[in-house]
This record gives sequence, C-alpha cells and structure tokens, in this order.
Amino acid sequence: MTYFDFNSASEQTSYDLIPKGTLVRVRMTIRPGGFDDASQGWTGGYATRNDNTGSVYLNCEFVVMEGEFARRKMWSLIGLYSAKGPEWANMGRTFIKAILNSARGVHPGDNSPAAQNARRIGGFADLDGIEFMGKVDWEKDQNGQDKSVIKAAITPDHKEYAALMGGARQPAPAAQTPSAPNAYAQATGRAPNPGRPSWAQ
Repeated sequence: MTYFDFNSASEQTSYDLIPKGTLVRVRMTIRPGGFDDASQGWTGGYATRNDNTGSVYLNCEFVVMEGEFARRKMWSLIGLYSAKGPEWANMGRTFIKAILNSARGVHPGDNSPAAQNARRIGGFADLDGIEFMGKVDWEKDQNGQDKSVIKAAITPDHKEYAALMGGARQPAPAAQTPSAPNAYAQATGRAPNPGRPSWAQ
C-alpha cells in the first residue's frame, strides 16, 4: 500500500451541530489569556482582555465526556467585566455558581454551611478541568453560522441530573469542608452517613 492509495483511509466524521437542549457531561478547561487584575483576585493569567472593548472574560473549552457526542468540543466565554455595565459580569457569576452546584452536587436551594462552602473557590485554577452537566445551546459565530455552546449548567434539582451525572460529582476540597453537621442532621437528629460527602448528609 502506498500513501497515495486512499481506499483504506477512514471515512469522515460527521460534525453536525449537537442538538439544542441536549444534556451532556462536560469537562471545562480555560484557555489562559494572560490578563491579571490582583484587585479582583484575577491571577494566574487565566482571564483574557479584549483590547478593543476592554471586556474581560474566561475563554472556555467544553469537552463532552461520554455518550453519543463524546469528545466533541464547544467553546464559550464567561464574562468577568464589561465597560457597558455589570450585566455581563453578573451573568458570568450566575453561570459559575451553577457550574459549582452541578459539579459538586449541591441543590440550588441549599444554603447550609457546607453548600455555601461548595460555592467558593480559591481562584480560577479551581475551575480549570471541572466536570459538570451542561445544556447545549446554539449561537452565531463570527461568520454568522450556528455553533453549539454551553451557557447553562444542570443542577441537582433537574429530574435527569442524578441519572446523567452518576458518580461524577466533585465535592468541595476536604480542607474547606466544614466538619460540623449540617442543618438537616441537626433538625432530624440523624447521624451523618460517613459514606457520603458532607454536602449530601
């Protein structure tokens, strides 16, 4: 066989858009943009600044971990700052909160000390490589073509969360996890189950 005989080459892989609304477990990685602002706690070079608009964001890649669309990649920005006002940054904070709830298995309505601790990070490095359940959406790229994006995280209050996430949840780092029993344990008098993370007691 010579290189120029292409009969044995593999067939092309279809790259049709992932259907809008599909729920997928993804791993998020941050493409470092080299921008730091110590006054905001933005260090490590994770943030990116747009020189034209002055906006600051996290440039994120999402890789589907399993299922029909395994290894497919999507890209989205998480807003940190916009000169136009606080809305973009607030949307970014909302998304990150949902990502933490999804990754660490915390119900959005849980305000126990353990749940609050699970929604805290030490820096953007804690988000680099985090796995969570995301919902696929579509938006236009710079050429006006549709592209798949992740702009929402699926949290434990969703009926399909448990089945889709399985045992993939990432509890908060042990060093930050409160040792005191949570409000549920205090109210019921039931001993915590040592086989479950603190936020799930």
